[in-house]
This record gives sequence, structure tokens and C-alpha cells, in this order.
Amino acid sequence: MNPPENFEALTKIFTGIIKVALPVLGGIALLVFLWGLAKFIFRIGGDASDKELAEGKNLMVWGLIALFFLVSFWSIIAFFYNDFGFVGSFGLPLLPPFN
Repeated sequence: MNPPENFEALTKIFTGIIKVALPVLGGIALLVFLWGLAKFIFRIGGDASDKELAEGKNLMVWGLIALFFLVSFWSIIAFFYNDFGFVGSFGLPLLPPFN
């Protein structure tokens, strides 16, 4: 692979990496949340200890925190990507322009 020749080529490399990494990390964060939800739901009806319930709650909280930061990061990157005039969107659905 050739090194980038200008700033635009460098940013295209980084945005390409980010476009692939963010959905993968978002999927992992969603799976962590759902795993914590399943642990919490299946333990709440039985004779589970407080430790198992707390573990399910912690997984849900950390999954939601990860999803929040990923969506925030994705939005910030998309804002700068579009604000600096790159062609196309960053993979997010955009709102229609105001007339």
C-alpha cells in the first residue's frame, strides 16, 4: 500500500477505518447490553444472589454507556466530515435541508 500523498487521502484512510470499526463496536456494545439484560431477566425470577443481579445490571449499564459514546463519536465525526466539505455522507442518514 502506498503512503497517502495529501491530507485528503489520509483522511479517507481514517474515515474508512472508522466506518468499519464503529458499527462493529456498536454491535459488540449492543450484544453486551442484551447479554446483561438476559442475565438480569433470567436471574430475577429464581433464587439468585444479589451478586448475579448486580452483574446483569452492570453489563446493561456498561453496554448503554458504550452505545452512547459510540453514537456521540459517530455524530461528531459525521459533523466534521460534512462540515469540511467531503463528498457524501459518513454513513448516517441526514436530515432533509430546510427550504
